[in-house]
Amino acid sequence: MAEQDRFDVIVVGAGNAAMCAALAAREEGARVLVLEKAPAEVKGGNSAFSGGLFRFAHQGSEDVLSLVPDTTPAEVARMDMGPYTAETYSDDLIRLSEGRADPELVRVLVDESYDTMRWMQTRLGVRWELNRQSPRQEDRDTFLPGNELTAWGGGAGLMQQLFHAAEGQGVDVVCSASAVGFLTDDHGGVCGVRVKTGGEIQSLEAGAVVLGSGGFQASPEMRARYLGPGWDRMKVRGSRYNTGEVLDRAREIGAFTSGAWSRSDSAPADLDSPDAGVLTMGNLYSRNSSRLGIMVNTEGRRFTDEGADFHATGGVELGQAIWAQPDGVAYQIFDQQTAPMVEGPYAVGGRPVIADTWEELAHELSLDPETLRNTMTEFNAAVQDGVLNLNIKDGKGAVGLTPPRSNWARRLDQPPFVAYRVTTTILFTYGGLAVDPEARVLDGAYEPIPGLFATGEAIGGLYYRHFSTGSGLMLGSVFGRIAGANAARHAG
Repeated sequence: MAEQDRFDVIVVGAGNAAMCAALAAREEGARVLVLEKAPAEVKGGNSAFSGGLFRFAHQGSEDVLSLVPDTTPAEVARMDMGPYTAETYSDDLIRLSEGRADPELVRVLVDESYDTMRWMQTRLGVRWELNRQSPRQEDRDTFLPGNELTAWGGGAGLMQQLFHAAEGQGVDVVCSASAVGFLTDDHGGVCGVRVKTGGEIQSLEAGAVVLGSGGFQASPEMRARYLGPGWDRMKVRGSRYNTGEVLDRAREIGAFTSGAWSRSDSAPADLDSPDAGVLTMGNLYSRNSSRLGIMVNTEGRRFTDEGADFHATGGVELGQAIWAQPDGVAYQIFDQQTAPMVEGPYAVGGRPVIADTWEELAHELSLDPETLRNTMTEFNAAVQDGVLNLNIKDGKGAVGLTPPRSNWARRLDQPPFVAYRVTTTILFTYGGLAVDPEARVLDGAYEPIPGLFATGEAIGGLYYRHFSTGSGLMLGSVFGRIAGANAARHAG
């Protein structure tokens, strides 16, 4: 990478959003360089640590199955799969943002989602597979709307496929390369980057720059600054290299910000998970089956409504509720009716605590036996009769409890009892750069900064309170495709 080299488009970052931008720019004929801060052996950004779920609008099984043509007739016969319309998708995003999401960005994400899935399949060679975490009841595979497909091989498999596409299409990827600043022209437009590699800083000119470098979730200082006291201690599920300095450099040249800088996506995770993500483990430290049992804190008491929502739309609330407990620790408890139903990742990481009585379980968890026994007795007595249905908010709650239990309540009375120690991990931050529907970064006057585009977790404006699982990767791909194509046209 010689200093005199000039590229049409430079993409900062190498996750899903960045690579979609790079490949879209290359599709337009641009000479593209990708700068990845992480070493080559752990490249792939936050995307590589995800489960690979993509949330997209569709009209039902025919649309979905066209993306997984190898599905067998036997598999199709046992599927229950309804539509996930553009209207429903839009309503979900607006509702989960409490009405604050930018309607234009929502429209683009939703309207372009299915076509982008097809583009990734047909032009980039990405393979999709059915979401195997979908619940099965009575030998039927029921898919929660919007949770039907993941990338083949999850997040790690997604990135392998995108890097393979980049290599085949002549996109240069340089790792251990940190963008430390921007080159600007006399009109304030961006015309390149300053990059640090091997202890040296070079200036690389470009016709346009796309930022796909993620948020700031891996920076303890920025977490404490924007998310609040104590957040600097939280574990990070994903890449340790998403530390937010590129966002600061963009702000220094006039970029405006958007989204909720004081909010983030968080979720329950194994208490023994490492402080930052391990690429070979991906999301296997996740503990997202709280709704199948109950959660208690270190005092042996319930502290949140475990059945308020599906994990796909309510995981943030559970994660934050755990973090608010003493030491940020909780225990998920199941019995022999529910323990076999927990998601696959529970088989990895910290071992469960198993006991035949509540008193024995309390002893193993260092909880007060009387308090835990009272918590469980009170919960079991409050559970309403009825048929459990994990595929809908079934209203099968527990009456008169504080906090309440809204759905999926089942008496936990079949020993041995199984408990998992959990804490909270941060997945990504909601605050980012302001962009328009063309993925152009805006300044404080809401005017585009010439030559600067952004995608993925580097942009704000969509997430404010809750997060809809799968929309993050979809956002990165949709706006990556737009950003890359528009960057190439700007450079041309």
